[in-house]
Amino acid sequence: MVVAWWSIIPFVLLLGCIAVLPLIPATEKIWDRNLVKLIVALILGVPIAVWFLLGGEGGTVAHALLEYFQFIVLVGSLFVASGGIFLVGDIKATPKNNTIFLAVGGVLASFIGTTGAAMLLIRSILNTNQDRTHRTHTVIYTIFIVANCGGLLTPLGDPPLFLGMLRGVPFEWTFGLWPYWLFVNAMLLVSFFALDSKMYAKEPDEALAKDAEYETKLGLRGASGLVFLAIIIIAVAFIPSVDAHAIETGHASLADYVPWRELVMLASAITAFLFGDRGARFNLNKFTWTPILEVGALFIGIFLTMMPALAYLGQVAHKIPLSEVSLFVFTGGLSSVLDNAPTYVTFFEMAAQVPGEPRVAGVAETLLIAVSLGAVMGGAITYIGNGPNFMVKSVADSASVPMPSFGGYVWWSLRRLVPILAAMVLIFMTEGVWLSVAGVLLALFILGQAGRDLRAAKAQSGR
Repeated sequence: MVVAWWSIIPFVLLLGCIAVLPLIPATEKIWDRNLVKLIVALILGVPIAVWFLLGGEGGTVAHALLEYFQFIVLVGSLFVASGGIFLVGDIKATPKNNTIFLAVGGVLASFIGTTGAAMLLIRSILNTNQDRTHRTHTVIYTIFIVANCGGLLTPLGDPPLFLGMLRGVPFEWTFGLWPYWLFVNAMLLVSFFALDSKMYAKEPDEALAKDAEYETKLGLRGASGLVFLAIIIIAVAFIPSVDAHAIETGHASLADYVPWRELVMLASAITAFLFGDRGARFNLNKFTWTPILEVGALFIGIFLTMMPALAYLGQVAHKIPLSEVSLFVFTGGLSSVLDNAPTYVTFFEMAAQVPGEPRVAGVAETLLIAVSLGAVMGGAITYIGNGPNFMVKSVADSASVPMPSFGGYVWWSLRRLVPILAAMVLIFMTEGVWLSVAGVLLALFILGQAGRDLRAAKAQSGR
């Protein structure tokens, strides 16, 4: 089925609704209702599904709905399981402690997944900073580091890398990406520490006094939730789901139709909800279903309207000049607005057609690195680039943190994340001394910005 460029208009309209409607006073309160979001998503998505069905692309629609089901079960299960875990105690919400939180999250993300790490830590980060006035930037950097860039080191870290493993990329291969992981996350942590120091110096005295008043040692409530969280993560890594390929080729057995992985996840989540620490869940975490309902309502529209966008990408992909840098740019840029997993697969298959040695899973290694980096790190550029991004935002909204709009978040990423990614590309992925020098200079400029923030913090604290 051949699609035209205008077939992506519903997808663009949905993004426009997410970006613009919360900013218009006349629609702000209406759009805040999840039922309205669901109606808009279905109005834009269902006609696309019907069009594809009538065009003989029933398999594409079924695959999109299966991916949505798998996505929402994963995100929802982790949301429910982590909702019964609470980090008791109250440490000071200092820049040092916040940076440690993000650094730990950046490591955990590679081993329990970006979604698992984000859901495990976001409430603790919000609870630690609840007395502070300036909190928005902390949530944004949580999305940058914990929900995205930290998940680069193993196939468990982010869905695109898991799909790469299923296509023959060795499990341990991603450990070789540690220089990129270390550079980007270290730069983000330095940037965050400096900015948080600047914001901390602006905090009202009464806010800091309140933050310090009830300082106690950290402990854990609802530790059983960690068991259920571990079961979900093990299910992602080792238990099969529906075998779509076997079904499409007509070789499926009855077991291939059963979503074993999702059944285990749902069972773990339900058990955690029914038998976990209800005090930790409802009294301490103030658990509500609103964030997962918002994600479910919006992403059904995203998965359906994304079908022609991915089809059109497949049609024009051969026209894209393929090099290490161009693959990173296109994979990263499209992963920021399309789901990063199918974007990874599209460019993985494209890269497999390009000669080059050595090869990993049939792809030139330098190109595979570019696709992997683009899919994982590019997913942080917008709220919808990676599943946990919007979930973190929704949890923060529920905690009354003033989060930026879709465009406002993109502005944050263009100022604070994209320059770091550009420096990484220039230093690690280009040939020629001058480009490498330009990357080093850009990195020094970013560090200089951090230095200016630290000087501003020092000047503010000495007022």
